[in-house]
Amino acid sequence: MSSQYSQVDLPTTPTKPRRFVFALIPQFTLLSFASAVECLRIANRMSKRPLYSWTLIGEGGETVSCSAGTEFKLDADLVELPRDDTIIVCGGHDIQQFTSKKILSWLRREARRGLPIGGLCTGAYTLAKAGLLDGKRATIHWENQDSFAEEFEEVELTKSVFTIDGNRMTTAGGTTSIDLMLQIIASDHGETMANWVADQQIYSSIRTDQDTQRLSVPTRIGVRHPKLSQVIQMMEANIEEPISPSLLASEVSMSTRQLERLFRRYLNRSPKRYYMELRLQKARNLLMQTDMTVINVALACGFASPSHFSKCYRAHYDTTPYRERGAQSARLSL
Repeated sequence: MSSQYSQVDLPTTPTKPRRFVFALIPQFTLLSFASAVECLRIANRMSKRPLYSWTLIGEGGETVSCSAGTEFKLDADLVELPRDDTIIVCGGHDIQQFTSKKILSWLRREARRGLPIGGLCTGAYTLAKAGLLDGKRATIHWENQDSFAEEFEEVELTKSVFTIDGNRMTTAGGTTSIDLMLQIIASDHGETMANWVADQQIYSSIRTDQDTQRLSVPTRIGVRHPKLSQVIQMMEANIEEPISPSLLASEVSMSTRQLERLFRRYLNRSPKRYYMELRLQKARNLLMQTDMTVINVALACGFASPSHFSKCYRAHYDTTPYRERGAQSARLSL
């Protein structure tokens, strides 16, 4: 293997390694962080020279735990950095709770000094909260997209696996950190180096910022029926103002009865029931991830009446929206 790689000459490399500063937020996602660091480590190994270096920082400068419970020793507090550093904010669970005033102030200060700043997984939330994504394209994990879109209307939210807009970078989480770092490595040292790093990770399908993070509708529901997929896509795109089953059916040149049979056959539920479950799932995301009032959550999910919303929510989740919000608040305060 070594002889194979040594046949290719590397582009001329600066003598000083490019340094990445990973700002670890409590409960950060280990997979996203580790995927990014491994790309840098492998690039150094394959080039047989230090192309990259990295350091770990965080509020307090002592230790921080990831979402898997492992504790990491930090190298420093949120200090002022050299201008040629690149900041990568690593987020994870309960990002709203752990996005403190101190890290927001630090990010704004470093942004004013011109440092490139990225966010892995829910790190995009912290960047947006600091105002660093205003007027820019960004992405975040699909589970957080609903709440992010409601809170940060000035950000152009995409469903891409990662985005780069100027000196701002965001990823959707998980293995998408690999795709972002491979893009950076390719830009810094050429496609050949990026391909070497991907091969070392047995990462055979490198994604670009044109790839979306979620599986296609047919793959997700386990059914390859074009008209069913089309109807579900329309449902997902029209949560706040639901479309009637009759109109959905006419959009795919079917009768309402035919649409009913299609859903019963493949999904074992009516179109109305499936649509309701989509709306309630979005409502639960908003209740768990935002400070929106229950009434505003209801409106955002197509419920004109708060009482009807509460009734439907209880039937599906066996609790009320108010209790769900209260349980979430109690959990975060622990």
